[in-house]
Amino acid sequence: MRSVHSLSGGESFLVSLALALGLASLSSNRVKVESLFIDEGFGSLDAETLRVAMDALDGLQSMGRKVGVISHVQEMTERISTRILVQPAAGGRSVVSVG
Repeated sequence: MRSVHSLSGGESFLVSLALALGLASLSSNRVKVESLFIDEGFGSLDAETLRVAMDALDGLQSMGRKVGVISHVQEMTERISTRILVQPAAGGRSVVSVG
């Protein structure tokens, strides 16, 4: 056992991910969690831990939950088939494409 203040960036992200996954699994008849969105943090994980996190997210998706991830990690972009890409354009605008 150790203080949460001593966690590395990757460990803090894993704790947050575990809490989010735990909350998603607490769905009941009155409250149903169908979507989970995660904003970055994957870049702080080593290759093996990233694989474990992605496997957990795949498991949620296979149970019918929608999983959205914001990330720039190349390994993730290769593994996730549907992507929403936002690219900067002139004049402060952005171009959005789904692929």
